[in-house]
Amino acid sequence: MQIAVCDDEQRMRESIQNLLKKSILHFDTLQKKTIEKNDIENITIKVFSTGRNILDAIKGSDQRLAMHFDIIFLDIQMEGINGIETAKAIRECDEDSLIIFITALKEYVFEAFDVTAFHYLVKPLEEKKFIEVFYSAVWEVKKRQKGKCEQILVKSGKRSITLTKNSILYVENKGKKLEIHTATEIITIYAAMNGLEQELGTDFYRCHRGYLVNMTQITEYDRDSICLANGDRIYLAKERYNAFVKAYMRYLRKEVRDSV
Repeated sequence: MQIAVCDDEQRMRESIQNLLKKSILHFDTLQKKTIEKNDIENITIKVFSTGRNILDAIKGSDQRLAMHFDIIFLDIQMEGINGIETAKAIRECDEDSLIIFITALKEYVFEAFDVTAFHYLVKPLEEKKFIEVFYSAVWEVKKRQKGKCEQILVKSGKRSITLTKNSILYVENKGKKLEIHTATEIITIYAAMNGLEQELGTDFYRCHRGYLVNMTQITEYDRDSICLANGDRIYLAKERYNAFVKAYMRYLRKEVRDSV
């Protein structure tokens, strides 16, 4: 697992590194039931003092040299490119990194939502809270990696395509055909929605007779629509609103229980 620390204050960089090392070295006494020791044994920590430096590392001089970080601890108030601007640039080329903002000012929390930050820690850092958030982030990385391994096989014309369930945003019913929407393409298949719904499992919800949504990709909803991580908005049937909210709350509670 690759972790990045980006802060323009040397003292804060050292503080975060020390907290990370303590979390790893004293795992046996601090551990959370949802992660195992081997989840954090092979962690590599890279340290950056500016937003430009970490962006250069992530983008690389060419694709072969580009680095991916599973977790990024990112200061918001930095000289030059600040943390929010840095995060937005990271999201242009890496949607998977978990970004944990660190700052002395709470008012930035709303801007943090715009770049789908995983968490927000306020200076001075509280050791207990830091370790709790770190273990939750490790668990989230582990869960996402597991999700990437769960696959389904679909046929689109003459193509046989293997899809990870996590990559599917939603499925749209188009008469005798279904359109599977991912972040990169729309795949058309001949299949019944009911059959695909059963195959995809409980993380997917039939929010409308024409839509099947991946609850892991939901960013917000209102009484008649659901917004996905890529910005797409799909219909939520009014008569299914209450049932959807209950199902989504059960899903979120399960996520919280598993991360504690």
